[in-house]
Amino acid sequence: MNDIRRTILWVIFGFSMVLLWDQWQVHNGNKATFFPTPTQPANVASPAAPQASQAAGVPAPVLPPGTPTALPVLETRAPTKELVEVQTDVAKLSFDTEGASLVRVELLNHADEHKPGSNIVLLDDSKERIYTAQTGLISSIANLALPTHKTLMNVRPGPRQLKDGSNELTITFESPVIGGVKLIKSYTIKRGAYDMVVKHDIVNTGTQDVTPQLYFQLVRDGNKLAGESSFYSTFTGPAVYTQAQKYQKVEFADIKKKKVEIEKQSTTGYVAMVQHYFASAWVLPDGMSRNISMDAVDIGANMADCCYRATLIAPLEAIKPGQTHSVSAKFFAGPQEENKLEALYPGLELVKDYGWLTILAKPLFWLLDQLFNILNNWGWSIVALVVLLKAAFYWLNAHAYKSMAKMKAINPKIMDMRERLKDNPQQMQTEMMKIYREEKVNPMGGCVPIALQIPVFIALYWVLLSTVEIRNAPWVGWIHDLSAPDPYFILPLVMTLTTMLQTALNPAPPDPMQAKLMWIMPLAFSVMFFFFPAGLVLYWITNNVLSIAQQWLINVRMGVPPQFNLPKF
Repeated sequence: MNDIRRTILWVIFGFSMVLLWDQWQVHNGNKATFFPTPTQPANVASPAAPQASQAAGVPAPVLPPGTPTALPVLETRAPTKELVEVQTDVAKLSFDTEGASLVRVELLNHADEHKPGSNIVLLDDSKERIYTAQTGLISSIANLALPTHKTLMNVRPGPRQLKDGSNELTITFESPVIGGVKLIKSYTIKRGAYDMVVKHDIVNTGTQDVTPQLYFQLVRDGNKLAGESSFYSTFTGPAVYTQAQKYQKVEFADIKKKKVEIEKQSTTGYVAMVQHYFASAWVLPDGMSRNISMDAVDIGANMADCCYRATLIAPLEAIKPGQTHSVSAKFFAGPQEENKLEALYPGLELVKDYGWLTILAKPLFWLLDQLFNILNNWGWSIVALVVLLKAAFYWLNAHAYKSMAKMKAINPKIMDMRERLKDNPQQMQTEMMKIYREEKVNPMGGCVPIALQIPVFIALYWVLLSTVEIRNAPWVGWIHDLSAPDPYFILPLVMTLTTMLQTALNPAPPDPMQAKLMWIMPLAFSVMFFFFPAGLVLYWITNNVLSIAQQWLINVRMGVPPQFNLPKF
Protein backbone atom coordinates (compact mmCIF):
# COMPACT_ATOMS: atom_id res chain seq x y z
CA MET A 1 0.00 0.00 0.00
CA ASN A 2 2.87 2.31 0.85
CA ASP A 3 4.45 1.63 -2.56
CA ILE A 4 1.15 2.30 -4.35
CA ARG A 5 0.72 5.59 -2.51
CA ARG A 6 4.22 6.76 -3.35
CA THR A 7 3.85 5.64 -6.98
CA ILE A 8 0.64 7.63 -7.34
CA LEU A 9 2.31 10.70 -5.86
CA TRP A 10 5.25 10.36 -8.22
CA VAL A 11 2.94 9.97 -11.22
CA ILE A 12 1.18 13.19 -10.18
CA PHE A 13 4.52 14.94 -9.72
CA GLY A 14 5.83 13.73 -13.05
CA PHE A 15 2.73 14.84 -14.91
CA SER A 16 2.94 18.24 -13.15
CA MET A 17 6.53 18.64 -14.34
CA VAL A 18 5.42 17.80 -17.90
CA LEU A 19 2.72 20.47 -17.73
CA LEU A 20 5.17 22.97 -16.22
CA TRP A 21 7.71 22.37 -18.99
CA ASP A 22 4.99 22.62 -21.63
CA GLN A 23 3.74 25.95 -20.29
CA TRP A 24 7.32 27.22 -19.96
CA GLN A 25 7.83 26.53 -23.66
CA VAL A 26 4.62 28.37 -24.58
CA HIS A 27 5.48 31.25 -22.23
CA ASN A 28 8.82 31.74 -24.02
CA GLY A 29 7.19 31.87 -27.44
CA ASN A 30 8.05 28.29 -28.46
CA LYS A 31 5.70 25.60 -29.61
CA ALA A 32 4.27 23.37 -26.92
CA THR A 33 6.32 20.19 -26.56
CA PHE A 34 3.63 17.77 -25.38
CA PHE A 35 0.31 19.51 -26.02
CA PRO A 36 0.69 21.52 -29.23
CA THR A 37 -2.00 23.98 -30.25
CA PRO A 38 -3.00 24.89 -33.81
CA THR A 39 -0.65 27.32 -35.49
CA GLN A 40 -1.85 30.89 -35.31
CA PRO A 41 -2.06 32.94 -38.50
CA ALA A 42 1.02 35.03 -39.14
CA ASN A 43 -0.83 38.18 -40.12
CA VAL A 44 -4.03 39.60 -38.77
CA ALA A 45 -6.05 41.75 -41.08
CA SER A 46 -7.58 44.96 -39.85
CA PRO A 47 -10.84 44.00 -38.16
CA ALA A 48 -14.17 45.59 -38.62
CA ALA A 49 -15.39 48.28 -36.28
CA PRO A 50 -15.95 47.36 -32.63
CA GLN A 51 -18.98 45.14 -32.43
CA ALA A 52 -21.65 47.00 -30.52
CA SER A 53 -24.77 45.01 -29.80
CA GLN A 54 -27.79 47.07 -30.76
CA ALA A 55 -29.66 48.46 -27.82
CA ALA A 56 -33.36 49.18 -28.20
CA GLY A 57 -33.82 52.03 -30.64
CA VAL A 58 -30.08 52.54 -31.18
CA PRO A 59 -28.73 51.72 -34.65
CA ALA A 60 -25.43 49.95 -35.16
CA PRO A 61 -22.48 52.39 -35.07
CA VAL A 62 -21.06 53.75 -38.29
CA LEU A 63 -17.42 54.69 -37.95
CA PRO A 64 -15.85 57.51 -39.93
CA PRO A 65 -12.63 56.74 -41.82
CA GLY A 66 -9.75 56.05 -39.42
CA THR A 67 -12.01 55.84 -36.34
CA PRO A 68 -11.53 53.35 -34.59
CA THR A 69 -11.73 50.91 -37.52
CA ALA A 70 -7.97 50.73 -37.89
CA LEU A 71 -5.10 52.20 -35.96
CA PRO A 72 -2.69 54.42 -37.89
CA VAL A 73 0.69 53.21 -39.05
CA LEU A 74 3.16 54.51 -36.48
CA GLU A 75 5.16 56.62 -38.95
CA THR A 76 2.08 58.59 -40.00
CA ARG A 77 2.15 61.75 -37.88
CA ALA A 78 0.10 64.88 -38.45
CA PRO A 79 2.64 67.74 -38.82
CA THR A 80 0.81 70.10 -36.45
CA LYS A 81 0.03 67.81 -33.59
CA GLU A 82 2.00 67.91 -30.33
CA LEU A 83 2.42 66.22 -27.00
CA VAL A 84 1.22 68.00 -23.88
CA GLU A 85 3.05 66.91 -20.72
CA VAL A 86 1.39 67.07 -17.31
CA GLN A 87 3.00 66.11 -14.00
CA THR A 88 1.44 65.26 -10.65
CA ASP A 89 3.10 64.06 -7.46
CA VAL A 90 2.85 60.40 -8.56
CA ALA A 91 2.86 60.39 -12.37
CA LYS A 92 4.09 62.14 -15.48
CA LEU A 93 1.44 62.08 -18.22
CA SER A 94 1.65 62.81 -21.95
CA PHE A 95 -1.46 63.72 -23.94
CA ASP A 96 -1.53 63.80 -27.74
CA THR A 97 -3.47 66.70 -29.25
CA GLU A 98 -4.52 64.21 -31.92
CA GLY A 99 -7.74 63.05 -30.26
CA ALA A 100 -6.60 64.22 -26.80
CA SER A 101 -5.48 60.63 -26.19
CA LEU A 102 -3.39 59.65 -23.18
CA VAL A 103 -0.27 58.15 -24.78
CA ARG A 104 2.26 57.95 -21.96
CA VAL A 105 2.11 57.37 -18.20
CA GLU A 106 5.33 57.30 -16.19
CA LEU A 107 4.90 56.18 -12.56
CA LEU A 108 7.24 58.34 -10.48
CA ASN A 109 7.12 56.16 -7.34
CA HIS A 110 7.90 52.87 -9.10
CA ALA A 111 11.45 52.35 -10.32
CA ASP A 112 12.13 50.16 -13.35
CA GLU A 113 14.59 47.51 -12.19
CA HIS A 114 15.47 46.68 -15.80
CA LYS A 115 16.49 50.29 -16.55
CA PRO A 116 18.51 51.68 -13.61
CA GLY A 117 17.67 55.29 -12.89
CA SER A 118 14.34 55.10 -14.74
CA ASN A 119 10.74 54.76 -13.65
CA ILE A 120 8.11 52.32 -14.87
CA VAL A 121 6.43 53.58 -18.04
CA LEU A 122 2.99 51.98 -18.15
CA LEU A 123 1.30 53.60 -21.16
CA ASP A 124 3.56 54.43 -24.08
CA ASP A 125 3.40 55.27 -27.78
CA SER A 126 6.81 54.71 -29.33
CA LYS A 127 8.54 52.58 -31.93
CA GLU A 128 9.03 49.85 -29.35
CA ARG A 129 5.61 49.86 -27.69
CA ILE A 130 2.01 50.84 -28.19
CA TYR A 131 -0.25 51.18 -25.17
CA THR A 132 -2.69 54.10 -25.21
CA ALA A 133 -6.09 55.20 -23.92
CA GLN A 134 -8.42 56.70 -26.51
CA THR A 135 -11.96 58.07 -26.70
CA GLY A 136 -14.14 59.60 -29.39
CA LEU A 137 -17.56 59.75 -31.00
CA ILE A 138 -19.25 57.38 -33.44
CA SER A 139 -22.07 58.63 -35.64
CA SER A 140 -25.33 56.71 -35.91
CA ILE A 141 -25.80 58.12 -39.43
CA ALA A 142 -23.89 56.61 -42.34
CA ASN A 143 -21.06 58.72 -43.79
CA LEU A 144 -21.39 61.40 -41.09
CA ALA A 145 -18.03 62.13 -39.47
CA LEU A 146 -17.75 63.19 -35.82
CA PRO A 147 -14.73 64.03 -33.61
CA THR A 148 -12.71 60.88 -32.92
CA HIS A 149 -9.34 59.91 -31.44
CA LYS A 150 -7.83 60.95 -34.81
CA THR A 151 -9.20 64.52 -34.69
CA LEU A 152 -6.67 67.28 -34.02
CA MET A 153 -7.78 69.21 -30.93
CA ASN A 154 -6.73 72.45 -29.27
CA VAL A 155 -5.56 72.43 -25.66
CA ARG A 156 -6.83 75.22 -23.45
CA PRO A 157 -4.34 77.30 -21.44
CA GLY A 158 -3.81 76.18 -17.85
CA PRO A 159 -1.29 74.71 -15.39
CA ARG A 160 0.68 71.65 -16.49
CA GLN A 161 2.08 70.70 -13.09
CA LEU A 162 0.37 70.04 -9.78
CA LYS A 163 1.76 72.76 -7.55
CA ASP A 164 2.28 72.69 -3.79
CA GLY A 165 -0.98 73.54 -2.07
CA SER A 166 -3.09 72.36 -5.03
CA ASN A 167 -5.05 69.13 -4.69
CA GLU A 168 -6.10 68.70 -8.31
CA LEU A 169 -5.24 69.70 -11.85
CA THR A 170 -7.47 69.86 -14.95
CA ILE A 171 -6.39 69.87 -18.57
CA THR A 172 -9.00 70.49 -21.29
CA PHE A 173 -8.99 69.79 -25.03
CA GLU A 174 -11.48 71.14 -27.57
CA SER A 175 -12.14 69.76 -31.03
CA PRO A 176 -13.23 71.73 -34.10
CA VAL A 177 -16.85 71.35 -35.17
CA ILE A 178 -17.20 68.17 -37.22
CA GLY A 179 -20.59 66.99 -38.41
CA GLY A 180 -22.23 69.74 -36.41
CA VAL A 181 -20.69 68.47 -33.16
CA LYS A 182 -17.90 69.82 -30.95
CA LEU A 183 -16.22 67.52 -28.41
CA ILE A 184 -14.68 69.03 -25.27
CA LYS A 185 -12.61 66.57 -23.25
CA SER A 186 -11.37 67.38 -19.71
CA TYR A 187 -9.01 65.30 -17.55
CA THR A 188 -9.06 66.03 -13.80
CA ILE A 189 -6.27 64.43 -11.76
CA LYS A 190 -6.07 64.58 -7.95
CA ARG A 191 -3.03 64.60 -5.71
CA GLY A 192 -1.75 61.13 -4.83
CA ALA A 193 -4.18 59.43 -7.24
CA TYR A 194 -3.59 57.18 -10.23
CA ASP A 195 -7.19 57.60 -11.39
CA MET A 196 -8.68 60.63 -13.11
CA VAL A 197 -12.12 61.86 -14.05
CA VAL A 198 -12.49 62.21 -17.83
CA LYS A 199 -15.42 64.44 -18.76
CA HIS A 200 -16.81 64.57 -22.30
CA ASP A 201 -18.97 67.54 -23.23
CA ILE A 202 -20.71 66.85 -26.56
CA VAL A 203 -22.00 70.15 -27.99
CA ASN A 204 -24.54 70.10 -30.81
CA THR A 205 -23.76 73.22 -32.86
CA GLY A 206 -25.90 72.15 -35.82
CA THR A 207 -29.54 72.52 -36.71
CA GLN A 208 -30.65 68.89 -36.27
CA ASP A 209 -30.74 66.39 -33.44
CA VAL A 210 -27.65 64.15 -33.18
CA THR A 211 -27.51 60.74 -31.53
CA PRO A 212 -23.82 59.89 -31.23
CA GLN A 213 -22.15 57.02 -29.43
CA LEU A 214 -19.17 57.60 -27.17
CA TYR A 215 -16.39 55.01 -27.23
CA PHE A 216 -13.65 54.35 -24.68
CA GLN A 217 -10.82 52.02 -25.62
CA LEU A 218 -7.48 50.69 -24.51
CA VAL A 219 -5.05 49.72 -27.27
CA ARG A 220 -1.96 47.64 -26.53
CA ASP A 221 0.57 45.60 -28.49
CA GLY A 222 0.91 41.91 -27.68
CA ASN A 223 4.64 41.92 -27.05
CA LYS A 224 6.08 40.39 -23.90
CA LEU A 225 7.10 42.63 -21.04
CA ALA A 226 10.81 43.15 -20.43
CA GLY A 227 12.22 40.87 -17.75
CA GLU A 228 9.35 38.36 -17.67
CA SER A 229 10.36 35.28 -15.71
CA SER A 230 10.61 31.91 -17.45
CA PHE A 231 9.92 30.06 -14.19
CA TYR A 232 6.55 31.51 -13.28
CA SER A 233 3.86 33.04 -15.44
CA THR A 234 1.63 36.05 -14.81
CA PHE A 235 -1.26 37.21 -16.95
CA THR A 236 -0.84 40.02 -19.49
CA GLY A 237 -3.85 41.06 -21.53
CA PRO A 238 -7.33 42.60 -21.50
CA ALA A 239 -10.04 41.91 -18.96
CA VAL A 240 -13.66 42.91 -18.46
CA TYR A 241 -15.84 43.08 -15.37
CA THR A 242 -19.65 43.21 -15.17
CA GLN A 243 -22.03 42.55 -12.31
CA ALA A 244 -23.56 39.61 -14.19
CA GLN A 245 -20.42 37.74 -15.33
CA LYS A 246 -17.90 39.20 -12.84
CA TYR A 247 -14.21 39.22 -13.81
CA GLN A 248 -13.22 37.72 -17.17
CA LYS A 249 -9.69 37.59 -18.58
CA VAL A 250 -9.06 37.22 -22.30
CA GLU A 251 -5.83 35.90 -23.77
CA PHE A 252 -4.28 37.76 -26.71
CA ALA A 253 -4.25 34.47 -28.63
CA ASP A 254 -8.01 34.08 -28.20
CA ILE A 255 -8.58 37.59 -29.56
CA LYS A 256 -6.43 36.74 -32.57
CA LYS A 257 -8.48 33.62 -33.20
CA LYS A 258 -11.71 35.59 -32.65
CA LYS A 259 -12.66 33.30 -29.78
CA VAL A 260 -13.61 36.02 -27.31
CA GLU A 261 -16.35 34.85 -24.97
CA ILE A 262 -17.36 37.79 -22.79
CA GLU A 263 -20.56 39.59 -21.91
CA LYS A 264 -21.21 41.88 -24.87
CA GLN A 265 -23.65 44.31 -23.25
CA SER A 266 -24.01 45.63 -19.72
CA THR A 267 -24.85 48.64 -17.57
CA THR A 268 -22.03 48.05 -15.07
CA GLY A 269 -18.32 47.38 -14.89
CA TYR A 270 -15.14 48.25 -16.74
CA VAL A 271 -12.60 47.13 -19.33
CA ALA A 272 -8.94 46.87 -18.38
CA MET A 273 -5.46 46.00 -19.60
CA VAL A 274 -3.61 43.93 -17.02
CA GLN A 275 0.04 43.06 -16.51
CA HIS A 276 2.17 41.98 -13.56
CA TYR A 277 1.76 44.55 -10.74
CA PHE A 278 0.10 47.23 -12.93
CA ALA A 279 -3.13 47.86 -14.84
CA SER A 280 -5.20 50.44 -16.68
CA ALA A 281 -8.99 50.60 -16.86
CA TRP A 282 -11.93 52.59 -18.20
CA VAL A 283 -14.75 52.69 -15.63
CA LEU A 284 -18.15 54.02 -16.74
CA PRO A 285 -20.92 55.06 -14.34
CA ASP A 286 -23.23 52.24 -13.26
CA GLY A 287 -26.58 52.34 -15.03
CA MET A 288 -25.07 53.66 -18.25
CA SER A 289 -25.59 51.25 -21.15
CA ARG A 290 -22.40 50.10 -22.83
CA ASN A 291 -21.44 47.56 -25.51
CA ILE A 292 -18.22 45.63 -24.92
CA SER A 293 -15.83 44.29 -27.54
CA MET A 294 -12.27 43.07 -27.91
CA ASP A 295 -10.48 42.72 -31.22
CA ALA A 296 -7.11 42.79 -32.97
CA VAL A 297 -5.98 45.65 -35.19
CA ASP A 298 -3.19 45.85 -37.76
CA ILE A 299 -0.65 48.61 -37.14
CA GLY A 300 1.66 48.12 -40.08
CA ALA A 301 5.12 46.60 -40.28
CA ASN A 302 6.74 48.50 -37.41
CA MET A 303 5.77 46.13 -34.65
CA ALA A 304 6.48 42.41 -34.36
CA ASP A 305 2.90 41.74 -33.40
CA CYS A 306 -0.52 43.28 -33.94
CA CYS A 307 -2.30 45.42 -31.38
CA TYR A 308 -5.27 44.45 -29.26
CA ARG A 309 -8.17 46.67 -28.35
CA ALA A 310 -10.67 46.54 -25.49
CA THR A 311 -13.58 48.88 -26.16
CA LEU A 312 -16.69 50.22 -24.45
CA ILE A 313 -19.27 51.94 -26.68
CA ALA A 314 -21.95 53.94 -24.87
CA PRO A 315 -25.06 54.89 -26.91
CA LEU A 316 -26.20 58.41 -25.96
CA GLU A 317 -29.62 59.99 -26.01
CA ALA A 318 -30.50 62.51 -28.74
CA ILE A 319 -28.89 65.93 -28.31
CA LYS A 320 -30.97 68.83 -29.57
CA PRO A 321 -29.44 71.79 -31.46
CA GLY A 322 -27.64 74.16 -29.13
CA GLN A 323 -27.60 71.67 -26.26
CA THR A 324 -24.69 69.94 -24.53
CA HIS A 325 -24.63 66.38 -23.21
CA SER A 326 -21.97 65.58 -20.59
CA VAL A 327 -20.57 62.14 -19.72
CA SER A 328 -18.00 61.59 -16.97
CA ALA A 329 -15.98 58.39 -16.74
CA LYS A 330 -12.98 57.31 -14.68
CA PHE A 331 -9.66 56.24 -16.08
CA PHE A 332 -7.08 54.40 -13.97
CA ALA A 333 -3.45 53.70 -14.83
CA GLY A 334 -1.19 52.60 -12.00
CA PRO A 335 -0.16 49.90 -9.53
CA GLN A 336 -2.52 47.15 -8.40
CA GLU A 337 -2.90 48.37 -4.82
CA GLU A 338 -5.82 46.23 -3.76
CA ASN A 339 -7.38 48.47 -1.12
CA LYS A 340 -7.27 51.58 -3.32
CA LEU A 341 -8.66 49.75 -6.34
CA GLU A 342 -11.60 48.39 -4.34
CA ALA A 343 -12.35 51.89 -3.03
CA LEU A 344 -12.26 53.26 -6.58
CA TYR A 345 -14.78 50.72 -7.92
CA PRO A 346 -15.97 47.46 -6.30
CA GLY A 347 -14.55 44.68 -8.45
CA LEU A 348 -11.63 46.71 -9.82
CA GLU A 349 -9.34 45.05 -7.27
CA LEU A 350 -9.79 41.80 -9.24
CA VAL A 351 -7.24 43.02 -11.81
CA LYS A 352 -4.82 41.84 -9.14
CA ASP A 353 -5.32 38.30 -10.31
CA TYR A 354 -5.24 35.45 -7.79
CA GLY A 355 -6.88 33.00 -10.21
CA TRP A 356 -9.32 30.40 -8.89
CA LEU A 357 -8.03 30.78 -5.33
CA THR A 358 -9.23 34.37 -4.93
CA ILE A 359 -11.63 33.35 -2.16
CA LEU A 360 -8.62 32.27 -0.05
CA ALA A 361 -6.09 34.81 -1.32
CA LYS A 362 -8.07 37.95 -0.46
CA PRO A 363 -8.29 37.23 3.31
CA LEU A 364 -4.62 36.21 3.29
CA PHE A 365 -3.64 39.55 1.75
CA TRP A 366 -5.84 41.34 4.30
CA LEU A 367 -3.99 39.56 7.12
CA LEU A 368 -0.60 40.29 5.52
CA ASP A 369 -1.56 43.96 5.19
CA GLN A 370 -2.60 44.11 8.87
CA LEU A 371 0.72 42.57 9.91
CA PHE A 372 2.57 45.16 7.82
CA ASN A 373 0.69 47.94 9.61
CA ILE A 374 2.12 46.55 12.86
CA LEU A 375 5.64 45.52 11.78
CA ASN A 376 6.22 48.11 9.04
CA ASN A 377 8.37 45.63 7.09
CA TRP A 378 7.01 43.37 4.36
CA GLY A 379 9.70 40.73 4.91
CA TRP A 380 8.94 40.27 8.59
CA SER A 381 5.22 40.44 7.77
CA ILE A 382 5.67 37.43 5.46
CA VAL A 383 7.48 35.54 8.22
CA ALA A 384 4.76 36.42 10.75
CA LEU A 385 1.99 35.35 8.36
CA VAL A 386 3.56 31.94 7.79
CA VAL A 387 3.98 31.51 11.56
CA LEU A 388 0.28 32.27 12.07
CA LEU A 389 -0.73 29.82 9.34
CA LYS A 390 1.46 27.08 10.78
CA ALA A 391 -0.07 27.71 14.19
CA ALA A 392 -3.57 27.49 12.70
CA PHE A 393 -2.73 24.16 11.05
CA TYR A 394 -0.69 22.83 13.98
CA TRP A 395 -3.01 19.93 14.84
CA LEU A 396 -3.42 18.87 11.22
CA ASN A 397 0.35 18.84 10.79
CA ALA A 398 0.77 17.05 14.11
CA HIS A 399 -1.53 14.27 12.91
CA ALA A 400 0.48 13.96 9.69
CA TYR A 401 3.83 13.89 11.46
CA LYS A 402 2.59 11.31 13.99
CA SER A 403 1.58 9.08 11.12
CA MET A 404 4.97 9.58 9.52
CA ALA A 405 6.72 8.82 12.80
CA LYS A 406 4.79 5.53 13.09
CA MET A 407 5.76 4.68 9.53
CA LYS A 408 9.35 5.42 10.38
CA ALA A 409 9.17 3.19 13.46
CA ILE A 410 7.91 0.17 11.52
CA ASN A 411 10.12 0.82 8.50
CA PRO A 412 12.83 -1.74 9.57
CA LYS A 413 10.13 -4.43 9.87
CA ILE A 414 8.80 -3.53 6.41
CA MET A 415 12.30 -3.66 4.91
CA ASP A 416 12.98 -7.12 6.42
CA MET A 417 9.66 -8.42 5.11
CA ARG A 418 10.33 -7.05 1.61
CA GLU A 419 13.72 -8.75 1.56
CA ARG A 420 12.22 -12.10 2.62
CA LEU A 421 9.34 -11.97 0.15
CA LYS A 422 10.98 -10.15 -2.77
CA ASP A 423 10.15 -13.08 -5.06
CA ASN A 424 6.50 -13.21 -4.01
CA PRO A 425 4.91 -9.76 -4.59
CA GLN A 426 1.38 -10.91 -3.79
CA GLN A 427 2.29 -12.30 -0.39
CA MET A 428 4.45 -9.20 0.20
CA GLN A 429 1.41 -6.97 -0.16
CA THR A 430 -0.64 -9.21 2.14
CA GLU A 431 2.05 -9.16 4.83
CA MET A 432 2.44 -5.39 4.50
CA MET A 433 -1.27 -4.82 5.08
CA LYS A 434 -1.10 -7.17 8.06
CA ILE A 435 1.74 -5.15 9.61
CA TYR A 436 -0.22 -1.93 9.06
CA ARG A 437 -3.26 -3.42 10.86
CA GLU A 438 -1.23 -4.79 13.76
CA GLU A 439 0.68 -1.54 14.27
CA LYS A 440 -2.47 0.60 13.64
CA VAL A 441 -0.76 2.62 10.94
CA ASN A 442 -2.62 4.34 8.12
CA PRO A 443 -0.30 4.78 5.09
CA MET A 444 -2.39 7.73 3.90
CA GLY A 445 -2.49 9.36 7.33
CA GLY A 446 0.47 11.60 6.56
CA CYS A 447 -0.86 12.78 3.20
CA VAL A 448 -4.45 13.85 3.82
CA PRO A 449 -3.76 16.54 6.49
CA ILE A 450 -1.00 18.06 4.34
CA ALA A 451 -3.17 17.91 1.19
CA LEU A 452 -5.88 19.92 2.95
CA GLN A 453 -3.42 22.77 3.47
CA ILE A 454 -2.10 22.90 -0.09
CA PRO A 455 -4.77 25.34 -1.44
CA VAL A 456 -4.02 27.80 1.37
CA PHE A 457 -0.30 27.84 0.69
CA ILE A 458 -0.83 28.06 -3.08
CA ALA A 459 -3.11 31.05 -2.45
CA LEU A 460 -0.38 32.62 -0.30
CA TYR A 461 2.08 32.01 -3.14
CA TRP A 462 -0.15 34.04 -5.49
CA VAL A 463 -0.58 36.78 -2.90
CA LEU A 464 3.17 37.22 -2.62
CA LEU A 465 3.65 37.00 -6.38
CA SER A 466 0.95 39.59 -7.13
CA THR A 467 1.35 42.17 -4.37
CA VAL A 468 2.84 45.33 -5.83
CA GLU A 469 3.49 46.74 -2.34
CA ILE A 470 6.29 44.15 -2.02
CA ARG A 471 7.91 45.52 -5.18
CA ASN A 472 11.13 47.40 -4.27
CA ALA A 473 10.40 46.70 -0.58
CA PRO A 474 13.54 45.84 1.47
CA TRP A 475 13.78 43.17 4.16
CA VAL A 476 17.19 42.97 5.87
CA GLY A 477 20.81 43.43 4.80
CA TRP A 478 21.35 42.49 1.20
CA ILE A 479 17.65 42.03 0.33
CA HIS A 480 16.63 45.43 -1.06
CA ASP A 481 13.70 44.21 -3.17
CA LEU A 482 11.47 41.32 -2.09
CA SER A 483 9.97 41.09 -5.60
CA ALA A 484 13.39 40.43 -7.21
CA PRO A 485 15.61 37.32 -6.91
CA ASP A 486 18.23 37.28 -4.17
CA PRO A 487 21.29 38.89 -5.84
CA TYR A 488 23.70 36.61 -3.95
CA PHE A 489 21.50 33.44 -3.97
CA ILE A 490 21.78 33.12 -0.19
CA LEU A 491 18.07 32.58 0.41
CA PRO A 492 17.73 29.94 -2.35
CA LEU A 493 20.72 28.05 -0.90
CA VAL A 494 19.16 28.14 2.58
CA MET A 495 15.86 26.96 1.11
CA THR A 496 17.63 24.07 -0.66
CA LEU A 497 19.32 23.00 2.58
CA THR A 498 16.09 23.14 4.60
CA THR A 499 14.23 21.19 1.90
CA MET A 500 16.93 18.49 1.89
CA LEU A 501 16.89 18.35 5.69
CA GLN A 502 13.13 17.92 5.68
CA THR A 503 13.44 15.13 3.10
CA ALA A 504 16.11 13.40 5.19
CA LEU A 505 13.82 13.38 8.23
CA ASN A 506 11.02 11.61 6.35
CA PRO A 507 10.81 7.81 6.32
CA ALA A 508 12.87 6.33 3.49
CA PRO A 509 10.74 4.54 0.87
CA PRO A 510 11.37 0.79 0.83
CA ASP A 511 11.97 0.85 -2.93
CA PRO A 512 15.55 2.10 -3.68
CA MET A 513 14.44 3.81 -6.90
CA GLN A 514 11.70 5.72 -5.06
CA ALA A 515 14.22 6.67 -2.38
CA LYS A 516 16.45 8.26 -5.05
CA LEU A 517 13.52 10.05 -6.67
CA MET A 518 12.53 11.50 -3.29
CA TRP A 519 15.83 13.39 -3.37
CA ILE A 520 15.66 14.45 -7.00
CA MET A 521 12.34 16.27 -6.47
CA PRO A 522 13.51 18.80 -3.83
CA LEU A 523 16.74 19.42 -5.73
CA ALA A 524 14.90 20.14 -9.00
CA PHE A 525 12.37 22.27 -7.12
CA SER A 526 15.15 24.25 -5.45
CA VAL A 527 16.82 25.11 -8.76
CA MET A 528 13.68 26.97 -9.83
CA PHE A 529 13.72 29.00 -6.62
CA PHE A 530 17.07 30.53 -7.55
CA PHE A 531 15.09 32.64 -10.02
CA PHE A 532 12.03 33.31 -7.84
CA PRO A 533 11.38 36.60 -5.99
CA ALA A 534 13.10 36.79 -2.61
CA GLY A 535 9.74 37.23 -0.85
CA LEU A 536 8.51 33.86 -2.16
CA VAL A 537 11.74 32.14 -1.15
CA LEU A 538 11.52 33.70 2.32
CA TYR A 539 8.00 32.35 2.71
CA TRP A 540 9.13 28.85 1.72
CA ILE A 541 12.15 28.91 4.04
CA THR A 542 9.96 29.94 6.99
CA ASN A 543 7.50 27.18 6.20
CA ASN A 544 10.31 24.60 5.93
CA VAL A 545 11.96 25.62 9.22
CA LEU A 546 8.68 25.49 11.14
CA SER A 547 7.79 22.11 9.59
CA ILE A 548 11.19 20.65 10.52
CA ALA A 549 10.86 21.92 14.11
CA GLN A 550 7.38 20.45 14.52
CA GLN A 551 8.37 17.13 12.91
CA TRP A 552 11.45 16.85 15.14
CA LEU A 553 9.43 17.63 18.28
CA ILE A 554 6.74 15.04 17.49
CA ASN A 555 9.29 12.34 16.68
CA VAL A 556 11.03 12.90 20.03
CA ARG A 557 7.71 12.82 21.91
CA MET A 558 6.74 9.54 20.24
CA GLY A 559 10.04 7.93 21.09
CA VAL A 560 11.20 7.77 17.48
CA PRO A 561 14.66 9.38 17.52
CA PRO A 562 15.14 11.68 14.51
CA GLN A 563 17.57 10.20 12.03
CA PHE A 564 18.71 11.32 8.63
CA ASN A 565 17.89 8.99 5.76
CA LEU A 566 20.54 9.98 3.25
CA PRO A 567 20.29 8.84 -0.37
CA LYS A 568 22.41 6.02 -1.76
CA PHE A 569 23.24 6.88 -5.35
